[in-house]
Amino acid sequence: MRYEESVQYLLSLGHETLTIKLGLRNTELLLQSLDNPEHSFPSVQIAGTNGKGSTAAMLDSICRAAGINAGLYTSPHLVSITERIRIAGKDISEDDFARHTTTVRDAAHGLPESKQIEALPTFFEHVTAIALLAFREAGIELAILETGMGGRLDSTTAAKAGIVAITSIAMDHEQYLGQTIESIASEKAAIIRPGVTAVIGKQDPRALSVLLRRCEETGVQPILAVPPSEPIRVGLRGKHQLENAAVAIRVAENLSISREAIFAGLEAASHPGRLELIPNEPPVLLDGAHNPAGAEALREYLLEFGRKPLTMVFGAMSDKKLDRIGEILFPLADNLILTRIDNPRSASLDVLETIATQFARGSVSKSKTIGDAFHAALHQTPREGLICVTGSLYLIGEWKKQHE
Repeated sequence: MRYEESVQYLLSLGHETLTIKLGLRNTELLLQSLDNPEHSFPSVQIAGTNGKGSTAAMLDSICRAAGINAGLYTSPHLVSITERIRIAGKDISEDDFARHTTTVRDAAHGLPESKQIEALPTFFEHVTAIALLAFREAGIELAILETGMGGRLDSTTAAKAGIVAITSIAMDHEQYLGQTIESIASEKAAIIRPGVTAVIGKQDPRALSVLLRRCEETGVQPILAVPPSEPIRVGLRGKHQLENAAVAIRVAENLSISREAIFAGLEAASHPGRLELIPNEPPVLLDGAHNPAGAEALREYLLEFGRKPLTMVFGAMSDKKLDRIGEILFPLADNLILTRIDNPRSASLDVLETIATQFARGSVSKSKTIGDAFHAALHQTPREGLICVTGSLYLIGEWKKQHE
């Protein structure tokens, strides 16, 4: 397949989240049919509700500073699916992505044909296998795997990482992971297995209790990550990144990476779409705050560093805690522009408007597309102000497609 064909094939498997099928059997069988590429290198698996992607990006940057050839697997992507697979700091090429997709497709189709499984592996199961296959071919020294959802049944868990890390746990994806923070923590705690090194970031006490109990059950001595006493510079914006940096530091220490490389990597780290500031007049802040905890982090940043007047362009998925997110963010906006994401899960403008009526303090308007919404934002915001595009990484991706 050529690149465009490979993307269309993966999309034909169904939407990444609407067709989600949690479980390890499909991925394990798929990897077996590919001669288990995950056995060719050690892995670090990072789970959590918020911060796992940022922590993975920091660790990848640290590895580059240390001269370690690392592979980074993250999700979702913003513009191109190739963003999900990075080797030595660079996105996989379209040609390599297409070639590995062809190999994985052929192996995947063989599984139902041989009656090992009833249906084809999902989009995420395919892409996980593609990443691990690409890492083996590239001869990486370490794979950094961001968990897609949960942990116990996530495809990345099939790689059986020797080091696991869990960042902050909060309420999200309740329809899959459970309705309490304890049940969500239990799903993520399952990546802690006998013999692993487990690094645990700052947690809600209820989640921490679940994680520590899992460590006790598996005979694992937990490593609790706390920010270092000495001052550090982190390339990612927001005070909350110090907590994520603490996790990345403890993982790096367990990889025997020098202090100099750790600090250099943290300072050089970047993670598009997470408090990403685009120089402009007015400047544009992109942040995919898609749950209440993410919204709180964005609010804290805006209150400390945001410029006025603030125009907020907001679009989100319908399955999120929109009332709570609106309550946190909408009062900050002098101008609130609601928009709809081009996605079947997108919240409708009518739903968002109802929430805005409760919490917005400034003007409220609606635009059918991110293009129209951003054009309106530019018209409404003076040079000394700030435009913040937020609510979903999918919205950030749509903005980037139009402006990069």
